Amino acid sequence: MLRVEEAAQALGIGRSLVYDLIRSGRLRSFKVGSRRLIPAVAIDEVITTLTEEAA
Repeated sequence: MLRVEEAAQALGIGRSLVYDLIRSGRLRSFKVGSRRLIPAVAIDEVITTLTEEAA
């Protein structure tokens, strides 16, 4: 599990773009209390999706 900041770093983007991806449904996440967590596999999924969209 990654925090938003860690997911942003893994993707090489800013926190606000991570939240945009979450809101749009492109990046899976869930909340535990007040924390937003992203499964590590969701990082690979969003990279695959964005790569396919760019082609």
